[in-house]
Amino acid sequence: MPNVFQQTGLRWLWIALLVLVADQVTKQMVVKYMDLYQTIEVIPMFNLTYVHNYGAAFSFLSNAGGWQRWLFTLIAVVISGLILYWLKQSRREQALLPCAFTLILGGALGNVVDRLMFGYVIDFLDFYYQQWHWPAFNIADSAICVGAVLLVIDAFRNNGVQTDD
Repeated sequence: MPNVFQQTGLRWLWIALLVLVADQVTKQMVVKYMDLYQTIEVIPMFNLTYVHNYGAAFSFLSNAGGWQRWLFTLIAVVISGLILYWLKQSRREQALLPCAFTLILGGALGNVVDRLMFGYVIDFLDFYYQQWHWPAFNIADSAICVGAVLLVIDAFRNNGVQTDD
């Protein structure tokens, strides 16, 4: 079994663990030191703002009545399983693709933990310009976005084709 971890993308799982821990630690700090809806200005254009997100990205379906909690949890669990499968299938020489997958995995699991524990996701990173605020997000969301960008870069680098070379 150790050979599977050394010879595949599974060796990158430490990134997912790092993302999960960083996400949960920062969320618990926000809960401990901030009140719900409290805003702390950090620098111009960036605040810490503690909010609960009952939906998905950009609060999609946040007012759906509660069933979305289980839908988004199921989706994240299924995608996490697929990512683990893909990591196991990836070759040792690959780096960008498994790194992207593990960032997405860690982020997905970070938000799943919130949904299972609280029924919502804790968000707190608030970027804005003048009166326009980007929807608040968290470390898990950031990891998912960075992972998605890396997937696109990998697809362009490899022209969307995997070779056995």
